[in-house]
Amino acid sequence: MGAHAFLTKADRDSIVKAIESAELSTSGEIRVHIESNCPGDPVERAIFVFNQLKMFKTRDRNGVLIYIAHKSKKFSIIGDSGINSVVPADFWNETKELLGNNLRNGQVAAGLVSAIELAGEKLKTFFPLKSDDTNEQSNEISFGE
Repeated sequence: MGAHAFLTKADRDSIVKAIESAELSTSGEIRVHIESNCPGDPVERAIFVFNQLKMFKTRDRNGVLIYIAHKSKKFSIIGDSGINSVVPADFWNETKELLGNNLRNGQVAAGLVSAIELAGEKLKTFFPLKSDDTNEQSNEISFGE
């Protein structure tokens, strides 16, 4: 099963809606990337994908990538330098635990929606929505091989 076929259209739609909803209260930009395999470290791969998607091109460097390699059963959540410079080191732990538990239980879409909602809630403390905020990154899920 390829990465794109990993989620149903209804799943993809619910994830995109969760991103849109989360970004209504934060200037942070959340993206989801799904691919089949990650032969190495998922954090390193997420950083590579983050750069490929040009997620660093936000005004406040506050992009977040939720990365999943479904066949490899690996995932990572990373934030850009603007986030990492102001949040505590354990900032993503709760979100990672929530997503990991859902993935282990086969609840991929529900896990992603919950993780996106939690990420948005946590981000708004440090990056509230600004009056001149624009959507700087696509809300659509990106897919790899």
